[in-house]
Amino acid sequence: MLNAYNSRSLSILPKPIIDTAAEASRDAKYRNSLLLERVSGSTLATLATLGALMTAAPLLVLGALALSPDAGWETLHHLATTVLPVSVGQSALLSAIVLVVVLVLGVGSGWLIAAYEFPGRSVLSWALVLPLAMPAFVMAYAYTDFMDTSGPLQTWLRSVTGWSVRQYWFPDVRTLPGAGLFLGLALYPYVYIFARNAFAERTASLSEAARSLGLSRRATWWRVTWPVARPAVAAGCALVLMETLADFGTVSYFGVDTLTAAIYRSWQGLGDKIAAARLALVLLLLVGGLVWVERRQRARMRFFSRSVRPAPRERLHGARALRAVVLGWMPVVFGFVLPTVLLLRAWLGAETPVDARLAGWIGNTVTLAGLAAALIVPVALITAYASRLVRRPLVSVAVALACAGYALPGVVIGVGLMAWIGAIDRALGMLLLGGTVAAVIYAYGVRFFSIAYQGLDAALVRISPTMDQSARSLGLTPLEVLRDVHWPLLRPSLAGAALLVFVDCLKELPATLVLRPFDFDTLAVSAYHLAADERLAEAALPALLIVAAGLAPVLLLSRLAGRAAAGRPDAQDAA
Repeated sequence: MLNAYNSRSLSILPKPIIDTAAEASRDAKYRNSLLLERVSGSTLATLATLGALMTAAPLLVLGALALSPDAGWETLHHLATTVLPVSVGQSALLSAIVLVVVLVLGVGSGWLIAAYEFPGRSVLSWALVLPLAMPAFVMAYAYTDFMDTSGPLQTWLRSVTGWSVRQYWFPDVRTLPGAGLFLGLALYPYVYIFARNAFAERTASLSEAARSLGLSRRATWWRVTWPVARPAVAAGCALVLMETLADFGTVSYFGVDTLTAAIYRSWQGLGDKIAAARLALVLLLLVGGLVWVERRQRARMRFFSRSVRPAPRERLHGARALRAVVLGWMPVVFGFVLPTVLLLRAWLGAETPVDARLAGWIGNTVTLAGLAAALIVPVALITAYASRLVRRPLVSVAVALACAGYALPGVVIGVGLMAWIGAIDRALGMLLLGGTVAAVIYAYGVRFFSIAYQGLDAALVRISPTMDQSARSLGLTPLEVLRDVHWPLLRPSLAGAALLVFVDCLKELPATLVLRPFDFDTLAVSAYHLAADERLAEAALPALLIVAAGLAPVLLLSRLAGRAAAGRPDAQDAA
């Protein structure tokens, strides 16, 4: 009755009055929409800034510790005049070697899989990701034991030739080039995944247009194909270089005097945490410069290319197909198959019994990695979307600080985190975080936030802003755009980021070693203790289980990335 009455009342009103009321209603809805839009953007920016600052808090504590006026500068002056130049030079040289290895293997493999069809290509496309499950320090242990003077390879060589040890030359793997090679073999899948997806999405019409203008195939690749893929490759290279700068297990085992080794030496050898924090600031500045260069490069070279007609793969035959098979499988053989065989040989040959604590090690490892991935990825998604939506200096600075944690050694992060959570526990008057699983997961967040953020940010960059503008013109708020527009496109990328974080948490050693609760060992910690005691045969099984635990996530990641490389819209940007 009331509705009918209102309808009859409106029908007798003059038309100008009705139009004015309708216009006022539309204006009110528009003002409410603008207010909700402003609140949503501000809320996202605030959440992103808080999440990034919480991630960067241990680094800020390290900075406060380094700039403490109560400590002298004698140790730092001594290191700066004797050790620091050598350490910085060795770190730069190691990074250059690793960068060359990952570019050759990652970009070459990505182009081979995306551009050519040959026997075994479908299997090779996911097999090339397998070295991601092999920690670099485990690979170093396996190869060193195999290629050492008393190892099986040189022993067999002497038995065949009759030579003695000093009668022949054999390359020493315990060198800086050896460390760079093994780090490159373990880390090239980062570049391969990004490069393969970018090459698979190349547009056939662009290449045809370039060829019609007289460019050769090589010139077309350098001037058309490579510039489109370069931002994605740069994101993968940034992750690789930060991982290289943070590595300690491989460089310490090979005796390479990097900046990370100098930090450990000043902290453990000299017992000076202030000097270690100050050296960590030097490393932090290097990482900050690396992140700035990478983001500036990607900002200058930004393309939005979603090909309706992707370029077809060229079918190879005969000698060219055989060459592609051999070259394609070499990174897999040397980066995964051979180290796994060597570890299996060391374990089975010794016939050691299985440790009764093995089940507990496995459970602890999976629990920590799963919880860390479940917490890190949502924070990274909100931060990446807020960075896309809101251009504020505070957000950019907080994100840069949060991403810098990936390049710092885990134990250095542990020192800053222990000071930070100690202050929190003292403020609360209770032991809430110190010596708990939460502290380890917090350290994982500081260490691996950059992995999730870089992948999701790269995926968001490849989504054209016109899609946001179209959705916003239809009245959607930023949160609704994220839910209805970006979420379907980002689901494969989210899965890929979670899997990358999970695998790296499985392999994390220093932070776990320092912050874990008492008698809470993981596979990496147990393998480290056994290898440090020269019990390589017993360390082989936990190391193999780290690889096995990382296989399923890595294979799923490869499957998602393969669907993206095949051009399926539900799997784009899986890496």
